[in-house]
Order: sequence, then C-alpha cells, then structure tokens
Amino acid sequence: MSWKRLTLLLVLCAIATVYLLFDPSRVGWFPRCPFRTLTGWLCPGCGSQRAFHSLLHGDIGAAWGYNPALVIGIPLVILLLFSELRRTRAPRFYRQLHHPAFIIALFIAIVAWWIGRNM
Repeated sequence: MSWKRLTLLLVLCAIATVYLLFDPSRVGWFPRCPFRTLTGWLCPGCGSQRAFHSLLHGDIGAAWGYNPALVIGIPLVILLLFSELRRTRAPRFYRQLHHPAFIIALFIAIVAWWIGRNM
C-alpha cells in the first residue's frame, strides 16, 4: 500500500472516530451548513453529519430521517471507489459508472432531491 493511500485511510479512520464518539446534534463545534445559514433552506447535504453519526451507531432509520440521500449515496460512493481501484482490470465497469449519461442522471437526482426537500 502506498503512503498516500495509507495516509488517506488513516485520515478517514480519524474522521470516522470523531463522528463515532461525538454527536453533531449535541456538540456545537461541528461546522454548520453555510447554505442553510445564509438562506434558511436545506441543501442536498443538510443532515449528513447527523446521518453519518447514526450510521456509525447502526441506526439506519435515524440516518434515513436526517438525510436519505446520504444513506443511498454511501453504497454508490463505495461502488465508485471500487471501480476506481479496479480501473485497469475492469475498464468496461469503470466506463459505465463514469459515462456522461450516468453523471447527468446523478446530477438531476441531486437537484430534484434539493428542490423536493425544500417544498
């Protein structure tokens, strides 16, 4: 494993540990959403910190209540990372996940989620 990957893994583990130990809804030092602070509207990611904390504690229902997009998005991110790691061994799989149509559909879904949660 390269030093870059090891460093990234350690940073991700440290971040996950912070979210495991501290509840963002009870601790005031977690960052607030600048979009919501400025506009009062929810962004597509609002509730993600609380949802991530809930997922780390195995509470999928609470995580879904905070931000369903995060719950759905985590397996997608894992799939994208897997495709990146297997890029040379499975180029067709990589191309399918990085196809412009897939990216546009994902963008449309995020915008629809953004609009829908503010109606």
